[in-house]
Amino acid sequence: MSRIAFIYPGQGAQVCGMGQDFYEQTESGRKVFDLATQLLGFSMPELCFTENDRLDITEYTQAAMVTASIAMTKVLEEKGVKPDVTAGLSLGEYCALYAAGVMSEADAIATVRQRGILMQEAVPLGQGAMAAVLAMDAAAIEEVLADMEGVQIANYNCPGQIVISGKKEAVELACEKLKEAGAKRTIMLNVSGPFHSRMLESAGEKLGKVLETVEIHKPAIPYVANVTASYVTDQAEVKSLLEKQVFSSVRWEQSVRNMLADGVDTFIEIGPGKTLAGFMKKIDRTVTVMNIEKLEDVDKVLEALHVCG
Repeated sequence: MSRIAFIYPGQGAQVCGMGQDFYEQTESGRKVFDLATQLLGFSMPELCFTENDRLDITEYTQAAMVTASIAMTKVLEEKGVKPDVTAGLSLGEYCALYAAGVMSEADAIATVRQRGILMQEAVPLGQGAMAAVLAMDAAAIEEVLADMEGVQIANYNCPGQIVISGKKEAVELACEKLKEAGAKRTIMLNVSGPFHSRMLESAGEKLGKVLETVEIHKPAIPYVANVTASYVTDQAEVKSLLEKQVFSSVRWEQSVRNMLADGVDTFIEIGPGKTLAGFMKKIDRTVTVMNIEKLEDVDKVLEALHVCG
């Protein structure tokens, strides 16, 4: 029997039309979008399915991504596919929490709406920045950044792709120093804030206050936290980890390696795009990776897993 992980992409993977066929053709998918509309006071189908500028604004993006990914998860689970473990990249961790039974769909959607607003407001536009560092070992990047103020590693995505974040000037200077130290290339990212840097510590603290009112359940199955890259089985840890996650490094590669060490051999990426599948090719090419992005993908997964839907 395969050991299955449901994995969820983060902000940046959003695309107009995400989840539309789940909304239009499945009752459970439609209910998730309708719940989001009811909770948040604006039309989630309109946000996700029509061309608009809001979908790429953090305070809207996060709720939209989580809504679409949960709708997809519900349909997949109804067909009999259940994970042994879950994990999500940054924002995707909230979908992982839902899939692990830790957070209700309503709480996941409402919480990330607040999270998006807090992250958007934490740093004035233009003061922070993020950059991808390509083809350089993580330890070598850490060594360069150790002597620098105002910049840190935001994401350990996969071998050869690390993202740094912090004050704009510090990130630009770090890019120069990293190229001098051997990085093949650095790319400034088109983002609205210095996510997963200490500049967002205040946003993390405010999110902690939001989380005080959220009901956290004991995980029905383990999930892997971004901050520690470790399995979480105790609900008492969850709120603190989510608060820290906003301003701490996302240890995605380490998370995947821990799941691999635990015998996970099948990863199902649920949500728009194939970002995590791309990372997986660089982490371990031998495992099975599937994607749920369109309704037709559900049947492909069922067939591959020999599940009768």
